[in-house]
Amino acid sequence: MTDKTLVKDMKDKDSVESLFLVKEKNMGVGKNGRPFLTALLGDASGQIDSRAWDNVENLSREFEVGDVVKVKGQVQLFQNRRQFVIHRLEKVDPTTVNFEDFVPKGARDAEHLFAELLTIVRTMKNPSLRQLVMDSLEDPEIRPLVLKAPAAKSIHHAWIGGLLEHILSITKTMEFFAAHYPFLNRDLLIFGAIFHDIGKVWELSWEHGFSYTNRGRLIGHMEMACELVDRKSARILGFDAELRDICKHIILSHHGRLEYGSPKRPKFLEALLVAMVDDLDSKMATVKTLIDNERGGEQWSRYSELFDRYFLLDDLKEKFES
Repeated sequence: MTDKTLVKDMKDKDSVESLFLVKEKNMGVGKNGRPFLTALLGDASGQIDSRAWDNVENLSREFEVGDVVKVKGQVQLFQNRRQFVIHRLEKVDPTTVNFEDFVPKGARDAEHLFAELLTIVRTMKNPSLRQLVMDSLEDPEIRPLVLKAPAAKSIHHAWIGGLLEHILSITKTMEFFAAHYPFLNRDLLIFGAIFHDIGKVWELSWEHGFSYTNRGRLIGHMEMACELVDRKSARILGFDAELRDICKHIILSHHGRLEYGSPKRPKFLEALLVAMVDDLDSKMATVKTLIDNERGGEQWSRYSELFDRYFLLDDLKEKFES
């Protein structure tokens, strides 16, 4: 087996022969009219932009996104950023590799995060809502999925345990807002923080890289979360029907706008705040990941099409805190 070279350790002019997970793959045409292949190769330590210039059409047929490939090539700097030039590539038998070596993992212990989340849930005042959330999180099917699921395929919190980090971050933010705006229903804010994305434990798959399940593509995480509300609340004696609809509206409106995939726009304050804080937490994680991946000599990031801007790469906390 080839000795593994981690992406984070790859430096300019290094000759590398190692195994990587294919995260993206595209064909392009250069100014000279010749085709070239671009790929985003990764492992648990990071990812690197890669290029192939020779025999690219045949090479492209050899592998797909989600495959583990054995690659030989050389690292070079292009516009002061690392790029991996592929010289040779072959697909690896997936039964011979451990895919956990190729997907990023959260830096914080998932069991600790889960325990912290349950501590907050136990402070919810409405007994029906508290039981709904506890019964869901402690469900023997759901609990292990929450501990491992990413929050997204690639955009934000895209690592093992990322969903739990995202949920806990929003839950703790909601504790602040509930105290700051005492006219809000704290229980509904905590419910929304936990349930808005809980359907992603079934929408996403992470056993062979991050991808969507068939049910995720067909149904989506919002509908699956609403199904969970129906299933669990039906077992809670006297669960209020209007409260059930309120809970489902928070889930169905948490993307904020129809064009962002929400079938409903938020129609009360708690739903509005869940959508806004979800957007905030997602963007903070996305930009931080972008900046962390870009740092390495330049002061400004590459142009981000997602955010339509460049980002300053200086660590302002370290730079200006005394």
